[in-house]
Amino acid sequence: MALSLGGLHHLTAITADASGNRRFYTDVLGMRLVKKTVNQDDTSAYHLFYGDGAANPGSDVTFFDWPVPPNRRGTHAVARTGLRVNGAALDYWRARLEAAGATVGAVHERNGRASLAFEDPEGQRLLLVDDGGVGTGEPWDRSPVPAEHQIRGLGPMTLSVPRLDPTEAVLTRVMNMEKTGTYPFPDAPDKTVHVYSMGPGGAAAELHVVVERDLPQERQGAGGVHHVAFRTPDYDTLTEWADRVRSFGVPSSGEVERHYFRSLYFREPNGILFEIATDIPGFTVDEPLATVGESLSLPPFLEGRRASIERNLKPL
Repeated sequence: MALSLGGLHHLTAITADASGNRRFYTDVLGMRLVKKTVNQDDTSAYHLFYGDGAANPGSDVTFFDWPVPPNRRGTHAVARTGLRVNGAALDYWRARLEAAGATVGAVHERNGRASLAFEDPEGQRLLLVDDGGVGTGEPWDRSPVPAEHQIRGLGPMTLSVPRLDPTEAVLTRVMNMEKTGTYPFPDAPDKTVHVYSMGPGGAAAELHVVVERDLPQERQGAGGVHHVAFRTPDYDTLTEWADRVRSFGVPSSGEVERHYFRSLYFREPNGILFEIATDIPGFTVDEPLATVGESLSLPPFLEGRRASIERNLKPL
């Protein structure tokens, strides 16, 4: 049986305003802060994870808090982050987002699904997608958003690349995705979006790729995306992925222990950073589900530096 990815695991973006970021994603979007930790390679920066009520893999939008200039939009980038909702919730969300002062677009059909584009206060480009009730997602009982309207998890990610062929080769040959369709790009109808599906398929397991030769290369900053991560169930399958990536001559990080999951990092040919991450052990490895995200969590190798790390972090 061919090795396959289980869908999207998490999306990691960049904020220069951790407090404002937390307010928007919890108070406006109603997501649960499921892990408050630090960037393991730069402990001066928060790493904030927002997810569903059960902290499920595949529900997380995460942020590094770095004091950097705003993102300059362009290609070679993850251009828009999909979030799955009940389709009947789109009218609710339009009203809620407009009341919060967010930039909100029109409802468009993307790959056969109604979708509402909007931006967070730093210009992070997001998309609410009607998932047709397919895919996991547990409501959070303390969310300000009614359970039936809550964000259920990650939806399709839209990548912008200047050349399709090399990216498609990695997606289909190395990562075993299947090309399952195309559709006109609502942001620029003269362009075509190419759809690639993983394992179970559906909105939680799609990557959308648009070719934009006319754009400059993105300059990564606040309001931009750092990387996108894909699901694999356990450590054994991650090792298989590491072997597979190596067999195609693609440089990678090798397996990296992140405490909450184990990861493999590599770049596709247009320079976008990919991660394959395990579903295990999850965010309850060091906190009970009832209180995840309420205090600063550190992996064991950083625990001895807790006092100095906490001194260097801004209050949220």
